[in-house]
Amino acid sequence: MSLSESLFDLSGKTAIVTGASRGIGEAIARRLAQHGASVVVSSRKIDACESVARSINEAEGREAAFPIACNISHKEELQRLVDETKAKWGPADILVANAAVNPFYGPSSEMGDDQLDKILSCNVKAPHWLSQMVLPDMRARKNGAIVIISSIGGFVGSGAIGAYNISKAADLQLARNLAVEAGPDNIRVNCICPGVVKTRFAEALWKDPKIEKMMTERLPLRRFGEPDDIAGAAVFLASPAGRWMTGQAMIIDGGTLISLGEL
Repeated sequence: MSLSESLFDLSGKTAIVTGASRGIGEAIARRLAQHGASVVVSSRKIDACESVARSINEAEGREAAFPIACNISHKEELQRLVDETKAKWGPADILVANAAVNPFYGPSSEMGDDQLDKILSCNVKAPHWLSQMVLPDMRARKNGAIVIISSIGGFVGSGAIGAYNISKAADLQLARNLAVEAGPDNIRVNCICPGVVKTRFAEALWKDPKIEKMMTERLPLRRFGEPDDIAGAAVFLASPAGRWMTGQAMIIDGGTLISLGEL
C-alpha cells in the first residue's frame, strides 16, 4: 500500500507542534513530517527550532518543517504563531499542544503562587487559547485534529509534582469539552497521556534512583519511555486512522498505571 492510500497519510496537511525543539514534541514533529504533513516547529528559542526544522527537511528531502519561536505563556505570541503558520502554509489542520512547564518539584505546601500561576497558565490556558485560535479555520473547512499532550499524572496524586498533575487533569477535561463543542464540525480533540519518558523535561523523575529501580523491576515493559514511543499516537490521532475518535485519553506508559498506580 502506498503512503497516499494509507490511513496514516497526512499529505497536504499543515501541523503546528509546540515544544517541538526536543523530546516528545520533536519526535512528533518528525513523524508528522514523515507521513506527509508540513510541520511548524515551535518552542521558545528560534535557534533550536531552526536546527530541528533543518534536520527534518534534510531527512524528508523537501521543505517539510518551518521554525517559529513562541513563548506559550504569552497569548499574543500564540496568536502570532497561528498567523505566521497561516501565512506560510495555510490554516492549521493539526494542532499538537505539547509544550508544558513544571517549575516546582515538592509538596504543594511549599509552592509559591507565582509557580502555581505559571503551571496553570502554560499547561491549561495556553492549549485552551491555542485551540480557540485554530478552531475557526477548522470549522470553516469542517475538518481538523487537536492533540493535547497530558500525562498519566492527571490520574494520580503526587507529593512531588501535584500542581503539574492538576494541570494535566485539567487538560483531559479541556479535550472533552472541546470535543463536544467542535465535534459537529468534524473536528476531533484528544489527549495523549505519557508515562515517564526520558526527556530533559522529566529528568527529575527518570534520574531518581528510587523511581528507576521501581520502573525497571516492576513496570510490565521494564523501561522508561522514549520520545518516539509517543509520536505514533499523535500520527494516529491526526490522521484518517483516528477519524472516529474524540474526547479520549490515550495512555502510553509501559504499563505504569496498571501495575504501580502512583509514581
